[in-house]
Amino acid sequence: MKTGQKIDFPKFSDPRGNLSYLEGRNHIPFEIKRVYYLYDVPDGAKRGSHAHKALHQIIIAMHGSFDLMLDDGKEKSKIHLNRSHYGIYIGPCTWRVMDNFSSGSICLVLASEDFDESDYIRDYNHFLEYVGKNGN
Repeated sequence: MKTGQKIDFPKFSDPRGNLSYLEGRNHIPFEIKRVYYLYDVPDGAKRGSHAHKALHQIIIAMHGSFDLMLDDGKEKSKIHLNRSHYGIYIGPCTWRVMDNFSSGSICLVLASEDFDESDYIRDYNHFLEYVGKNGN
């Protein structure tokens, strides 16, 4: 699966509302080992601003909207997320920044691994060096 790829989740609609679901290893290309979410993000704040060496993630706008900027060290893209029935896949060695959060927005993240600080690359110049050395 390619970083930045949209994954549509099943969506069932009826007069009572919508229902969507997702299953690891079915709709998600990895086993889900960790789930976390961002909320009450202050106006103008940015989240992310890091990359992971090995972690795979799916980013979902559960409520409201925000922008997701992705950078593989060669190409950059910007994706506006504003629906909860799809997610964006982010593979290893991808710098990500989230901003432009609407009031009350909630960002849900599904991760392939438990938290491991040593998997993070938190400096952009170190990220560029890392992806250059690893042929990404």
